[in-house]
Amino acid sequence: MQITSRWTLSLFLLSAFIVPVSGQAKSDTASNIRAMEIKWTEAYKERRVDLLYSLLADDFIITIEDGSIFSKVGYISHSADTSVRVEIAELSDLKVRMHGDTAVVTGAYHEKGDSNGKPYEYRDRLTDVWMKVGGKWQVIASHYSVPFKG
Repeated sequence: MQITSRWTLSLFLLSAFIVPVSGQAKSDTASNIRAMEIKWTEAYKERRVDLLYSLLADDFIITIEDGSIFSKVGYISHSADTSVRVEIAELSDLKVRMHGDTAVVTGAYHEKGDSNGKPYEYRDRLTDVWMKVGGKWQVIASHYSVPFKG
């Protein structure tokens, strides 16, 4: 009886230490994903093609506000377009949900600039999906939409 009680107490104490460590790892990964989201936004604004290339998975796909869909190459080409000048690119209200080696990010995005000399401004909602690919976190899918105001 005494051995069983000690064994149960040992398992309980061990589990008390394992759960927080697992939760901390999940929290650290979510923080890293959030930081990579910000890095991606800055790379887009600054036309850092090299950084965009490393953050996006080879089979990356994005759907933008007008319903257009771009692959990795198409998105990077669009991002490198010198006829577009991005003045503001900012994220807010980011929430990261972890599911093993997949992270789903939701939030708000504000972009302002000019395209071919004409001003534009977007206030979007976003959903990004990150996956650990070959030991490295990369974006595999992204969707931006303009909220409907009825």
